[in-house]
Amino acid sequence: MKIGISAVALVALAWTGIAMAKPVKQWTDALTGHEIVQITDQPGGAASLYFHQNSYTPQDDKMVISTPQGISVVTLADWSIKPLVKGADLQLLFTGRRTRSVYYASRRRDDGAGATTIFAADVDTGKVRRIATVANGSIGSINVDETLLLGQWAASDRPLQPDGTARGKAPEIKQQFGQASYAANGPDGKPLSFAEAKEVRLNERLEAKIPMEIFTIDIRTGERKVVVASTDWLNHVQFSPTDPGLIMYCHEGPWHKVDRIWTVRTDGSGRQLVHKRTMNMEIAGHEFFSPDGKWIWYDLQTPRGEVLWLAGYELATGKRRWYHVDRNMWSVHYNQAPDLKQFSGDGGDSEMVAHAPDGKYLYLFTPRAIPDVAGIHADNAADLIAPGTLEAEKIVDMRRHDYRLEPNITFTPDGQWMIFRSNMDGSNQVYAARVARGPR
Repeated sequence: MKIGISAVALVALAWTGIAMAKPVKQWTDALTGHEIVQITDQPGGAASLYFHQNSYTPQDDKMVISTPQGISVVTLADWSIKPLVKGADLQLLFTGRRTRSVYYASRRRDDGAGATTIFAADVDTGKVRRIATVANGSIGSINVDETLLLGQWAASDRPLQPDGTARGKAPEIKQQFGQASYAANGPDGKPLSFAEAKEVRLNERLEAKIPMEIFTIDIRTGERKVVVASTDWLNHVQFSPTDPGLIMYCHEGPWHKVDRIWTVRTDGSGRQLVHKRTMNMEIAGHEFFSPDGKWIWYDLQTPRGEVLWLAGYELATGKRRWYHVDRNMWSVHYNQAPDLKQFSGDGGDSEMVAHAPDGKYLYLFTPRAIPDVAGIHADNAADLIAPGTLEAEKIVDMRRHDYRLEPNITFTPDGQWMIFRSNMDGSNQVYAARVARGPR
C-alpha cells in the first residue's frame, strides 16, 4: 500500500512528534530476488547521507535522513519515520559515534557570505543545543569522540557550472539530482557529454588556485586550528571512525591530473599521500575508511575507464590489496560491510567513467584472493600488492534510475540492509534492500 502525506500534514507531525507511517511499499526485486523497502514518499523528495558520512546512532537503532521540511529519524526495526528538526534551511551533516546526537548546520547563502551555525539535536528527545559558529567555510566531519569538528574553507566560492543550466534545462535540475548539471563544449565547439563537461568544470576550478584551508574547531572551546593550507583544491574531508586524531582528505580536480588521497594528523603532522599515480590517465578516488578504521579503500583505474580495481591501503603496515572489478560491476561508490567481509557497489550508467553497457544495479561483492601458484611464494611477496577478484551478486535492479543522482549505499549497522537513494519511481526517495536473498 502506498501512503501519501501532504506537506501541511508533515509539518503538523513535526510539531506533535507523532511517528509517520510504516514503509511506503515493499516488494521483491523480480530480477535479483532481494526484498526492497521504499522508506520515504516525501513531497519534494528525501535523501540519505553521503556514502562516508555516519547516519546511524551508536546503539545501531536509528538512522537520520533529510527532507525538504527538515531532518527526520528512521527507526531501523520497522522503518517508521519521526520528524526531528523542522526547517527547510537546514543541512544534515552526520550523527555522533559516541552520543545520540544528530549534527546539522544552518545553511549559508549561495554566494558563501555569512556564518554557519552548527547544532546538535538529541535523536530521542529532539532537544537542540548550539555547538559552534563557523565564520567561514563548511563542516564535513566530526571525530569519533565528538570533540573536534572538521571543515574546509575557500577564499572564494564559485559554482562549477557558471549558469547552473545544462542541456537546455532549468537550474532546478540541480535540486532534482543532488548535484550541479554540467554543460561545456569540447575543442571542436560541440557540446560534451554530462561526464566530460563535468571534467572541464572541475579543471577550471582546480586551475583557479583559490586559497583553501582544512581546519578543526574544538567543540569545548571553540578554538579554530588550521590543519592544511594550500591553493590546491581541498575536499572530501573525513575523520577516521576510530582514531580521533586522524584525518583523510583529497586534492580535488580531474582525477587523472591529481594525486588525490591524503592523510594528516589534527596537529598538521604526518601528512601522507596514500596512492601515488605511476601511469598516465591513472585515477584513484572516492576514498573511505573501513568500519574499523584500519584500512582506506578507494576506486582505482589503471588507466581510467579500462582496468578497474577496488584498492585498499592498510594504515598500520602500508600493505595494499587490489580487487579487480569487471566493467559492468564498476560503481560510483563502494562501501564495506560492518563485519568487513563484503563490499557494496552502487553501479553506474554507460556515460560514466567505466562506460558499462549493463551496470545499473546495486551489488554485493565478496572478495577472493588470488593465491600463489603451487604454494610457491616470491621472496618479496609480502611487500607486493596482494591481488584478488570480486564475486558479485546483484541486489537491486536500477535500470529505471537516473545516475545523475548517485545512490550512495551505506550498510545498516547489523549488515542486513543496504540504504540508498533512488529516483526509480520519479522523485528522489530513500530505500533499503535486504542483503540476504529470500526464497524464490
